[in-house]
Amino acid sequence: MEIGSFTLLSPEDFSFNFSSSNNSDFSWFLDMETGFNGNSKKRGRKDFEESDSGFGDILSSILMLGEEAKQEQEWFADSDQQAAFFEPNCSEKVQETNGFFGQFEQFGNQCSEVNQLDDSRNKRPRKSGLSAAAAAAAATGKAVSVGSGNVSPSQSGTGSGQQRRLWVKDRSKDWWDKCNHPDFPDEEFKRAFRMSKATFNMVCQELEPAVMKKNTMLRDAIPVRQRVAVCIWRLATGEPLRMVSKRFGLGISTCHKLVLEVCAAIKTVLMPKFVQWPDENKTKRIKQEFESTAGIPNVGGSMYTTHIPIIAPKVNVAAYFNKKHTERNQKTSYSITLQGVVDQTGAFTDVCIGWPGSMSDDQVLEKSAFYQRATRGHLKDVWVVGNKGYPLMDCVLVPYGHQNLTWAQHGFNEKIGEIEKVAKDAFARLKGRWSCLQKRTEVKLQDLPIVLGACCVLHNICEMRNETMDPELKFELFDDEVVPENNIRSMAAAQARDHIAHNLLHHGSRATAAGFL
Repeated sequence: MEIGSFTLLSPEDFSFNFSSSNNSDFSWFLDMETGFNGNSKKRGRKDFEESDSGFGDILSSILMLGEEAKQEQEWFADSDQQAAFFEPNCSEKVQETNGFFGQFEQFGNQCSEVNQLDDSRNKRPRKSGLSAAAAAAAATGKAVSVGSGNVSPSQSGTGSGQQRRLWVKDRSKDWWDKCNHPDFPDEEFKRAFRMSKATFNMVCQELEPAVMKKNTMLRDAIPVRQRVAVCIWRLATGEPLRMVSKRFGLGISTCHKLVLEVCAAIKTVLMPKFVQWPDENKTKRIKQEFESTAGIPNVGGSMYTTHIPIIAPKVNVAAYFNKKHTERNQKTSYSITLQGVVDQTGAFTDVCIGWPGSMSDDQVLEKSAFYQRATRGHLKDVWVVGNKGYPLMDCVLVPYGHQNLTWAQHGFNEKIGEIEKVAKDAFARLKGRWSCLQKRTEVKLQDLPIVLGACCVLHNICEMRNETMDPELKFELFDDEVVPENNIRSMAAAQARDHIAHNLLHHGSRATAAGFL
């Protein structure tokens, strides 16, 4: 018997043994403990007999333990039977659950397929429309983007040889293609663009390095000739941008951008070549031409100031208010000024652009480069003739403005009026040739000086190349200058003017101002 078997006794059995047994039983347990602890004392017969009843209790305990073991075996057997009974049911439930989840997953896949089918149906009409448009463009032989012409070709492309193209609205360019054709009559071309084909080709050649764009992977660049034509036709006709868009088959914003780009290129590239103050030799020839015409010596140019109507600005409205135009037109008018000095042919040699319309002619003169050049002493022995709105200065010669003129003064005014007419006629041709200067434009106020400068440059090109002007385009100017009282800033200039007037009266058509200049 092992000591460990005593641990199988339940608390009830253990308490039962203590309660039912006498003190001898307890002493037996003490003897057993001492025996097991190695106590080798010999016990007497009486003690041995007293211990017989204790052995019986032990046997009864062992039997009870065996019965408990049998009960435990029966319980485990019952548990195995129950497990064997529930296991098939559990497996069946698992299979049913898996089947349910499988059906749910299959239903989700079907729903996703239906959604994909709906998306494909929605996208199919758009794709079919684009393919139809591409097929139509291919059938008519028209590219989606503008043709290249003299534009350098694109160097980029995909590995398969196919280029990507950006979709743009297909607009009709029939009118421009007709005008750009070599067989198009020169008279009709001149009526549309205010210049001949030869002059137009020269302008395109001069501007090509500044306005040419390269083809891209998405579209072809607009050719140089079409870019220049958009700008010149817009300046010549003054038509709104929507009409320019229809004529040239381009977007409205594209046309507006082209006008500003080409005008900026004209100002940067062509203005230094065609609008410049004459050198000494050219000044000498100009003096001779004016003296032969009016008999007044040392006249190097004729000056005039005109007003360009604008839309009422958002800031400084009073500064751009034009009182004379408002009174004449019976409606509120706003403008900016354009002052210019011309030679005997009517070509501009100096321009001052963009000052508010409320400023008088003498105030605009003080802001000009010509005035700065004169005050620094760079103009010697040179008169620039102006109207009554300008002051009499050492380099500015103006007519008499007071009442009760003498015969000499009246004759002087007539002769100087002939020189004034040169500038006035030049501005009339400027506004008649470029109709955008006659009415209010959509161009912003800060961009308008660039457009006006381009018009002056193109005017000079036409004058230098002897481009005749259609009589129907003749424009009549109104004298709106304010006549100041006693606007004499140089007594020497006043004496010189009196001497010239006296010589004109006594020496015929020729006069001299020696000693006064």
